[in-house]
Amino acid sequence: MFLNTAVLLAFIPTFFFVSITPGMCMTLSMSLGMTVGVRRTLWMMIGELAGVALVATSAVVGIAAVMLNFPLLFMAFKIVGGLYLAYLGVQLWRSKGKLALAAMGEQQRQISRKDLVWQGFMTAIANPKGWAFFIALLPPFIDPAISMVSQLPALIAIILLLEFVCLVIYASGGKSLALLLKNQSNVKLINRCAGTLMLGVGGWLIAS
Repeated sequence: MFLNTAVLLAFIPTFFFVSITPGMCMTLSMSLGMTVGVRRTLWMMIGELAGVALVATSAVVGIAAVMLNFPLLFMAFKIVGGLYLAYLGVQLWRSKGKLALAAMGEQQRQISRKDLVWQGFMTAIANPKGWAFFIALLPPFIDPAISMVSQLPALIAIILLLEFVCLVIYASGGKSLALLLKNQSNVKLINRCAGTLMLGVGGWLIAS
């Protein structure tokens, strides 16, 4: 058995809480759910999950130690991620950029599947929240008595499943919000609500 029951009982709720909290990836999923719909947002999720798997694996096999030994580098990495999220928030406030919801009568922006996958992957890789949580939370769940080859894939599979569920929740919420606000006069409100959330999370990342 790769993981014992006690580990699972602690691991699953811990990482579900980590995944469900607002951050770069969840905000992106919600915005795309509003903009292109849940089905097309699944392409972004493919890239995001690949990025999460890479970050989680790297945190366990050694990059975590490098980042902890160079706190200034980690701080710079976190600030860049926060500034990127704030930039997306400003774009939404100005109703510009690929994430902005188009007003009725305008041609809906089409983002290619490749761009969606790449955007999801890069957001996961550049997400300091993901790095910080994996560095802090994954090591305690690693059992030195069990082969890493056996337990690491099992842990990452659980993480990816929880992450996928949370991404779908956020994307579905964005779609529902868009459906409720069909009036053209409220399109700007939708963009500004999403933009404000992005700015808030970006500011939190920079200040934390």
